[in-house]
Amino acid sequence: MENLTHYPLRLFVVSFMALSVVAVAGLWLRRRYPTADDEQNEHLGVVLAATLTLLGLIIGFSFSMAANRYDQRKNFEEAEANAIGTEILRADFLPTADAANVRKLLAEYTGLRIRFYVIKDDNQRKQLAERTAQLQAALWSAVRKSEAAQPTPVEALAIAGMNDVINSQGYTQAAFWNRIPTAAWFFMAIIALCSNALMGYRSGKAGPGLLFVLPLIVSFAFLLIADIDAPRHGLIEVRPQNLESLASSLGVSSTLKPSHE
Repeated sequence: MENLTHYPLRLFVVSFMALSVVAVAGLWLRRRYPTADDEQNEHLGVVLAATLTLLGLIIGFSFSMAANRYDQRKNFEEAEANAIGTEILRADFLPTADAANVRKLLAEYTGLRIRFYVIKDDNQRKQLAERTAQLQAALWSAVRKSEAAQPTPVEALAIAGMNDVINSQGYTQAAFWNRIPTAAWFFMAIIALCSNALMGYRSGKAGPGLLFVLPLIVSFAFLLIADIDAPRHGLIEVRPQNLESLASSLGVSSTLKPSHE
């Protein structure tokens, strides 16, 4: 089951509520035990500044991780479209009947790969993965059958190209599984809670309204990181533009439904 960080809007709400609560708790403690002298306040300010600095560094590092993974998914989508387009061209090296069959299968396969990027339902993705595996087996069998019947160095290029098509799908799937580790989110949340508790305790006479500024800012930072890192449920998505362009050139609809023949 996907965790909270896979749903950016839910993470924002939960983060803001939790951080606000600890900030209010810090303010309550300060009012209940208002015995801190100037020296203690100075030490507390040093600790708060160090904690906020550490929080900022971790947020920046996490954002960099999420951005790198987002770029990786975009690059793999482009590489996958290039691999399929190249294999369509290399199908000309196969006998006429086999070439037509490979092109037909690749056209359906392109439609499936587009759906991989736009489908959010888990059950539909599972069915899509099963059909994708079936098509990959059929594509590999088609080029291997042709090569076995009449092996030539030119036809070997078609086999190599099909290998690239299948491998590119695996790289894309791995990139979608590659997320910011849950442990990193856990440590970032701990530091954020401590920072807001210290801020609430030190706010003193600044007024309760300012207590919610830091929770709001940190929650927005979490929202942005999670949105970039979430390939399925965020507002920032990897659109299969290259695959859609390829499908358009092949006359394949982006909403193509796989057959089960």
